[in-house]
Amino acid sequence: MGGAGYIGSVLSPYLQAKGYDITVADACWFGNFLPDKIRLLTGDLFDLKQQDLASYDSIIFLAGLSNDPMAEFSPKSNFILNTALPSYIGFMAREAGVKQLLFASSCSVYGYTLNKTYTEEDPAICNYPYGVSKLQGERSLLALAEENFQVLCIRQGTVCGYSPRMRLDLAMNTMFKNALLLGEITLSNHRIWRPILALEDLCEAYHLALNYEDSFAEVFNISSLNATVGELAKSVADVVENRTGTKVKVHNKNQQDYRNYKVSTEKAQQLLKYEAKKTEKDIIENLFQNLDHFNDFEEPSYYNIQVFKQLVSKQVIEI
Repeated sequence: MGGAGYIGSVLSPYLQAKGYDITVADACWFGNFLPDKIRLLTGDLFDLKQQDLASYDSIIFLAGLSNDPMAEFSPKSNFILNTALPSYIGFMAREAGVKQLLFASSCSVYGYTLNKTYTEEDPAICNYPYGVSKLQGERSLLALAEENFQVLCIRQGTVCGYSPRMRLDLAMNTMFKNALLLGEITLSNHRIWRPILALEDLCEAYHLALNYEDSFAEVFNISSLNATVGELAKSVADVVENRTGTKVKVHNKNQQDYRNYKVSTEKAQQLLKYEAKKTEKDIIENLFQNLDHFNDFEEPSYYNIQVFKQLVSKQVIEI
């Protein structure tokens, strides 16, 4: 579900290469960049019925609104698509006999934390629409879990790196773009912590989760690394300067930021055998290697909120 988006455009062919028979169901708001060999069902996911799901063993739910700006622009759509939609798909899947559902949640559920690395057992308290909707989506799905219907909630760090359905509104991707376009990176607060997740590590986490059988309801934090945005900006600036010879300035506005969290992946390491392999410099090199595919930094489709507003203005989406 939602497998034609930023994550799905990388994850779907990755899993197909691992031997899985992949079908993607997606409204395709952002277009379709999937290989032709992947079957695509286009349409409103609320229109799916039990008979549409009955032939599948597992569902990976990647759909919904994907970040804070979209959620704050339309809280109504945010809660419908991030809480009600996964609940509906989860119920229909269970009734259809699907054995497993993996839910793409977010480390945003932790909101603002103190100087502590949070585990899945720590309280998830977020006051912003996006984090709240993801947490409620988790809870609704976990309530459906039973012996014959496994639910795994994957709390993703901030995903970064190149995808055929590119985004430049994600932490390191945005820093990379600004370093090249403006010669500077501006931060709201350089001390704020974020868990960063390379697309390659995320793909492997889902592959491992598809094969997890030890329990029927779990929540996993998944990230490649924890870093302050100041540390990330310095890494981006250093690599860009070394690769281009152009000086990159980093500006810190020292604004209050109410989103601050770092997470432990120890549970995923123990139960899924997950091992992050990518560093922040690997992510930056990945962006450089694919720069020819997204070097028009003003392209509206690289920014989810811009596409969302266009769809609203064309009455494709009602808010």
